[in-house]
Amino acid sequence: MTKSLPKAELHCHIEGAAPPSLALEQARKYNVETGHFIRDGIYVWDDFTSFIAAYDLVADLFRTPEDYAHLAETYLLELAAENTIYSELFVSPDHGEAVGLSADAYLDGIAAGMSAAKEKTGIESRMVIIGERHLGPENVLRRATETAKHLHRHPLVTGFNMAGEERMNRVADYARAFDIARDAGLGLTIHAGELVGPQSVIDALDLVRPSRIGHGVRAIEDADLVKRLADLGTVLEVCPGSNIALKVFPDYASHPLCRFIEAGVRVTLNADDPPFFHTTLAMEYERAATVFGLSQDQILATTRTAIEAAFIDSDTRARLLALV
Repeated sequence: MTKSLPKAELHCHIEGAAPPSLALEQARKYNVETGHFIRDGIYVWDDFTSFIAAYDLVADLFRTPEDYAHLAETYLLELAAENTIYSELFVSPDHGEAVGLSADAYLDGIAAGMSAAKEKTGIESRMVIIGERHLGPENVLRRATETAKHLHRHPLVTGFNMAGEERMNRVADYARAFDIARDAGLGLTIHAGELVGPQSVIDALDLVRPSRIGHGVRAIEDADLVKRLADLGTVLEVCPGSNIALKVFPDYASHPLCRFIEAGVRVTLNADDPPFFHTTLAMEYERAATVFGLSQDQILATTRTAIEAAFIDSDTRARLLALV
């Protein structure tokens, strides 16, 4: 039903997009035992904490710029085959550093994969730098500072974000990092309102002033906040399959996607960490039609919103909007 629709994604973590088949290929390359986090070709985890642990084990299998180029190209070619015209990849130099890669080498590798995918399919993509919340405020501040300092070297880096364990520390502890990123001209988004309730979103709006919120779905618990999001035009990067897999909501009938749309909140569809949550961007679009009952026009509106909210230059935006 939605196969032919143009698609765009604003919320996907690059290591979390690695298909288990690619992870197994990498594990053989580096002689790593995977039975404790990949079984029968599926990633194994139980809750958010064990998901993060499995994610880190998968990330550890990518150790060179060439590995990351292969990962980025693999995922973007998969998206392009689903008629995706734009993707923003959430990239975490902390994962690169964990395997001995400098931030520059890590980003150069991903950029090479992005360029290869664009040359083959025309898919447009950008990178959004992630500061990992659970590594602490000083580390996120360092990440923002280094990103701003080296921005001239990485033209495909256009945004800054914070992800990780939302239940740790206060948004206020990280506000300075976002100020640095804003001053450097980067677009801002932040994970909020996923594992933690509406106050997380309120703090993000008050202290970070992002144009987008990653997830943000727990805002539905506060009617005044929903109205505020609609009035501000803040875009929610909604990831329904992820929300159900992580038990943020018990089932799709409980998921607030339609309620946000009815309230005038701008939403987009995203896959987050697709193979971990047994989803794809194409499945999220199809589910929007078959499970949530959105019309083709409503689904196309989410693609248009994604392009309008993307961290891209005006010429690229205009070209992509013409495709929707």
